[in-house]
Amino acid sequence: MKNDNQTMDRQIPVSEQRKRKIKKAAAWTGGFLAVLGIAAWLGTQMIPTLDKKALVISDVDRGTIDVSVSATGKVVPAFEEVIVSPISSRILEVYAHSGDSVDVGTPLLRLDLQSAETDYAKALDELEIKRQQIAQLKANTETQLSDRQMQIEVEEMKVSQLEAQLRNELYLDSLGSGTRDRVRQAETALRTAQLQLSQLRQQYANEKKVKQADLRMQQLQNGIFEKGLAEKRRTLDDAKIRSPRRATLTYINNEIGSTVSAGQKLAIVSDLRHFKAECEISDTHSDRVHVGGDVLLKIGKERLTGTINTVTPLSQSGAITFTVVPDDMSHPRLRSGLRTEVFVITSIKDDVLRIRNGSFYSGPGDYTLFVIENSKLKNEKEEKQMVNGKWLNGKSERLVPRQVKLGECNYDYIEVIEGLEEGEQVVVSDMTKYKGKEKLKVK
Repeated sequence: MKNDNQTMDRQIPVSEQRKRKIKKAAAWTGGFLAVLGIAAWLGTQMIPTLDKKALVISDVDRGTIDVSVSATGKVVPAFEEVIVSPISSRILEVYAHSGDSVDVGTPLLRLDLQSAETDYAKALDELEIKRQQIAQLKANTETQLSDRQMQIEVEEMKVSQLEAQLRNELYLDSLGSGTRDRVRQAETALRTAQLQLSQLRQQYANEKKVKQADLRMQQLQNGIFEKGLAEKRRTLDDAKIRSPRRATLTYINNEIGSTVSAGQKLAIVSDLRHFKAECEISDTHSDRVHVGGDVLLKIGKERLTGTINTVTPLSQSGAITFTVVPDDMSHPRLRSGLRTEVFVITSIKDDVLRIRNGSFYSGPGDYTLFVIENSKLKNEKEEKQMVNGKWLNGKSERLVPRQVKLGECNYDYIEVIEGLEEGEQVVVSDMTKYKGKEKLKVK
């Protein structure tokens, strides 16, 4: 028992104690360094790191901006004609199919025209009757006026005779062989005959005017009837449905035997070699859209210039519509139904600070954009630390948010009013999910 207590009370050698202290200190030091490493690693992980290749980065430079407002457009055939039925009928035969190329006058389909042709034949007979009535009216007028003219000539002869009698009576009276009563009788007879002649002449003039008015009325009525007949003839010709131009048949009613009413669509022919764009823009920009204005159509990477051809001033659902005729209406990228971006050019600004247009832009105003912190070298020391945009000391580039004021834009560039300097680089892709971040890393 005594030996055991002696063993327990035996003093530990100094060298052994030193070794234990060193091991303990090493363990504490290792643990502390590990904690520091984990903390540093966690610190680096708190700042998001972005792949630079996945970002759209723009240089801030100076240049020209063709200021424009954006609109939407749809490519449609430049010439498209809807063929409608001119009469109520039914389809008897169909000669063409959708997608066929047709020339001027190519038959498309045949309607039942029996009833229309019968009506036209009756109208022709009526026209002939009216023409005969006019001929008869002319003959009657000529006969009546001729009779009246004959009466006038007889009365003129009578007046001439009475004038001679009056002269004779006056002569006899001057010789004393005649009497005043006979002179007065001759004067009265002449005066009466002259009044009758004047009356006949007035009647002739009045009857001539009346007959001419009647004839003119008949001719006008006949002319109206002839115009109506010509319209029927044209309608009958139109009912023989043919292509009005060289084009492509894009639609045809091929339901043989079906009934169609007047004005119902039968076919559509389109010129698929030439195109235009039907566009729509917010009515807040209505003062910037006018006939003859310059426009840019963006189809994929292709850009086509054009001119505003027509503008519909009536606003519908907050938008106005207009049509654009491309300078090259037969460009190979133009296809019917294709959607296109449209930029209406309103003015040109020279020597302005600008950045590339991006999806973040929604109009003039203030924006928070991420700027590459080392995109503009501040001094020679920094320049020595960088080669080809990479830090030689191993530091990564950082994105720092900055308040920027932007102005007008076009399809390529946005005007920078303040907040950026020439030579800096800025991210123009959508960074909404990083809103509120004070900085970001870029690898």
